[in-house]
Amino acid sequence: MTPRTFTATTLRQDLLLALFLVVLCVVMRLLPHASNFSPVAAAALFAGMTLGRRSLAIAVPLAALLVSDALLGGYGWQMMAVVYGALALPAVIGMVARTARVAYVAIGGALAASLIFYVTTNFAVWALSGLYTPDLKGLLECYIAALPFLKYTVAGDLFWSVALFGGAALLRRRAERSEAEFAPQR
Repeated sequence: MTPRTFTATTLRQDLLLALFLVVLCVVMRLLPHASNFSPVAAAALFAGMTLGRRSLAIAVPLAALLVSDALLGGYGWQMMAVVYGALALPAVIGMVARTARVAYVAIGGALAASLIFYVTTNFAVWALSGLYTPDLKGLLECYIAALPFLKYTVAGDLFWSVALFGGAALLRRRAERSEAEFAPQR
């Protein structure tokens, strides 16, 4: 990706894209879906790679979670902090990977986001919930019990990542074709 110049136009484009991503995440979290099959991590990854303003990329998953959790009902603040952190990290992955091939980020970043979410949130469940014994055996039981959710997390992150990055590529290609079609002939 090429570096962007910050102008009023790029700010407007970044804000519109960020708003679109937040609305997409909120709507999809409110609609019935398989547990953890959500676009939040993929939207964060996409925002991190495409938005010119890094703070806005981090704000996308946090705003989506704040709004949707306000409508769905919250849970313990410690667990929320872990979930919010785990879903903001893909934005950082996207920022770090801006020069990488998009396909690698869309697939590899989505898988990394899924594993980060699985490891951190289930560690927090083990540490905070009291459902498991406070030893290695309890931690392993927690991770094993969460394996069915991991498949939905991976499926959702991959699906939404491919949808966002692929959709952006298709829109970009279509815009380039339209621009070439209507360019004055020399």
